Amino acid sequence: MAPTDPKQAAASAGGGGFFASLASSLSNFGSAMSKSVNGLVGYEGLEVINPEGGTEDAEEEAKKGRWKQEERDSYWKMMQKYVGSDITSMVTLPVIIFEPMTMLQKMAELMEYSYLLDMADKTEDPYMRLVYASSFFISVYYAYQRTWKPFNPILGETYEMANHGDITFIAEQVSHHPPMSAGHAENEHFTYDVTSKLKTKFLGNSVDVYPVGRTRVTLKKDGVVLDLVPPPTKVSNLIFGRTWIDSPGEMILTNLTTGDKVVLYFQPCGWFGAGRYEVDGYVYNSADEPKILMTGKWNEAMSYQVCDLEGEPLPGTELKEVWRVADTPKKDKFQYTHFAHKINSFDTAPKKLLASDSRLRPDRMALEKGDLSTSGYEKSSLEERQRAEKRNREAKSHKFTPRWFDLTDEVTPTPWGDLEVYQYNGKYTQHRAAIDSSECIEDPNSRPDFNPWQYDNLDAE
Repeated sequence: MAPTDPKQAAASAGGGGFFASLASSLSNFGSAMSKSVNGLVGYEGLEVINPEGGTEDAEEEAKKGRWKQEERDSYWKMMQKYVGSDITSMVTLPVIIFEPMTMLQKMAELMEYSYLLDMADKTEDPYMRLVYASSFFISVYYAYQRTWKPFNPILGETYEMANHGDITFIAEQVSHHPPMSAGHAENEHFTYDVTSKLKTKFLGNSVDVYPVGRTRVTLKKDGVVLDLVPPPTKVSNLIFGRTWIDSPGEMILTNLTTGDKVVLYFQPCGWFGAGRYEVDGYVYNSADEPKILMTGKWNEAMSYQVCDLEGEPLPGTELKEVWRVADTPKKDKFQYTHFAHKINSFDTAPKKLLASDSRLRPDRMALEKGDLSTSGYEKSSLEERQRAEKRNREAKSHKFTPRWFDLTDEVTPTPWGDLEVYQYNGKYTQHRAAIDSSECIEDPNSRPDFNPWQYDNLDAE
């Protein structure tokens, strides 16, 4: 039977309720707080959304944010022609809006609370397995609320991580047009595999981000396979006002082995911030009967409680916390967590780091030091080299072949379009085992130059 609590009703709809609940939430989201800038010449009708739901005029909110007025005006003149377009890789963006991290590193941030997948593998309770695993996927949204943009990876760029939770993690940029990344993580309890292809729609002062991708987790003890469908994300006030991020909609995590699933509804931000960050839903068995209710905030903590077939808490049970955000640095320039700093450091780098690793990007390193001028120059240089490589590759009828992932024949449907699936080929495991078993001594102060390139020089055959 379906839960009767109206707050939870959207979560009970399962996959079929996704679009209806999303459309409803976005409708409420827009009507609650959006205002048009009508008093600023040249920006009439531009939507500004106040995350705090204040009553001040949209023109005042529009003047807030990280942009100086002349930068804001110039950038808007450049961007307005892209309204309605997918801008994932078509626009060259200034480094002032970037954080010193790439999308590949951002993928690795999900591993911060990997112990939750360890617990999902260890438990004998099939429903608690989904409580732990879904909490793992919710945990990364705290990091996703940062409003700085990560660098787009260069084709062939990689990111490897070690020294965290006994995990081996490798990610690679496997395609440039469209931009696609693949990742693989593994320890004694689970394997994690993802193919990611973000799709965007630029709306003027906001952008909708659709997570076209496939995410699978295999729990090793029982061979259980979990499949994730995350909610879309909306980034508001890109140019005018204070930039902020919300992800209203449903997250669905399905146990493909048993048919059990968890459906969690991310509440949209309402008047005066009401509902923002809140997540509610249920773990269901294969007969769509609720077994465990889940509630919390994606920027704080998640809790669970056993429930009856009506979705009501069982008498004699109590709400128990399953996950809580770790302490974070105070007044950090980029709102980084301690784990984000670890991801950027060489402390989490394995021995003999690949020269294609994101940590080595000169634009990223310059931005980390606060040198925006050098960062912008290096970013432009990398992008031009990438374009030159593409021209050379096409002239010679060459194809780019990823090193650590293989393109399969599988095309999987997602709510936002079909996706070609890349599969981890196991070669990185062999590569890493050979290096770890060697007796080579590495100078910690000597790092290779960033080199994701297919050709040693552009005259290569």
